Amino acid sequence: MLEKVLSKVEDALHLAGCLSLVAVAVLINGDILLRLIANRPVQIQFELTELYLMPALATLSLSRVFRDGGHLALEFTPERLPGAFGAVISKLRLLLPAAFFAAVTIMSGKFAFGAIAHGDVEYGVVDWPLGWAYALIPLGCGVLVLRLLHDALNPRVAADT
Repeated sequence: MLEKVLSKVEDALHLAGCLSLVAVAVLINGDILLRLIANRPVQIQFELTELYLMPALATLSLSRVFRDGGHLALEFTPERLPGAFGAVISKLRLLLPAAFFAAVTIMSGKFAFGAIAHGDVEYGVVDWPLGWAYALIPLGCGVLVLRLLHDALNPRVAADT
């Protein structure tokens, strides 16, 4: 049950991250074309891309990509080691990154909450609420923490890593 819910959340966030990439490409190319053809830029392109779309495409797909095995990793031990030592190493390979991303989630979550609570705004062509832009980081990293903990604590998955 937890695996299905987590997978659905990961898939939805991955879709949002991919759509953010498409939006970046459309906005940047649209801006270039409008500058060349009509001598008019897409006014919101830079701020929207910088504040919302780049954090979304950088973090929302993290968990889904990890689940699919598409992540980059520095491997300094064999993938599987025999015995109890191998089981401990397998768990540590998941729990240590979970601890790191939990710290990122907590710190960025505090930062995002503070920005939302104080109504922080980036003034520009549009007054962009910063808290919601910052909230993308703890969302993406938090789901990755759940995936890492799920895989570390699920004996079937831990045996496969």
